[in-house]
Amino acid sequence: MAPAGPRSGDAIFASVERVNAELFTLTYGAIVRQLLTDLEEVEEVNKQLDQMGYNIGVRLVDEFLAKSNVSRCVDFKETAEVIAKVGFKMFLGVTASVTNWDAEGTCCSIVLEDNPLVDFVELPDTCQGLYYCNVLSGVIRGALEMVSMKTEVTWARDMLRGDDAFELQVKLLKQVPEEYPYKDDE
Repeated sequence: MAPAGPRSGDAIFASVERVNAELFTLTYGAIVRQLLTDLEEVEEVNKQLDQMGYNIGVRLVDEFLAKSNVSRCVDFKETAEVIAKVGFKMFLGVTASVTNWDAEGTCCSIVLEDNPLVDFVELPDTCQGLYYCNVLSGVIRGALEMVSMKTEVTWARDMLRGDDAFELQVKLLKQVPEEYPYKDDE
């Protein structure tokens, strides 16, 4: 039998078990609301959402690699494309595009065409500093760290703040060399 080739985000999305989108959206909203109540400071909520996302990304990368059959990416550009085209489709059912590369190929923007996390959401005036979907930046950061890429992920545009799109800026800080727990000397 021939080895399975890489699967597209659409093919993976069609084959994975899903939860009701409204239930997912409302549950996430309840988590954000509870964080706002508990932490009171919007900036602390942003940090907590990012940390939650980081913890999710650290674990999600294993499932992604197991189900997507994606081979090792050769560089950061290819990695960003895989995240946008396969990762977002696989886990959120949406596609994204990668734009605004810098000259060194270490910084880009991932623009979401749709964002299911924000259905039914309006931010009150007291929450204008909130990055409601900050969990996504943490997921990307955590997943990339597990594949040896130290990154900084920030929101460049957010439709909940009046912008025309949801745009994440992903900056590669350094490629971490892989370390093996033992030496294979003999």
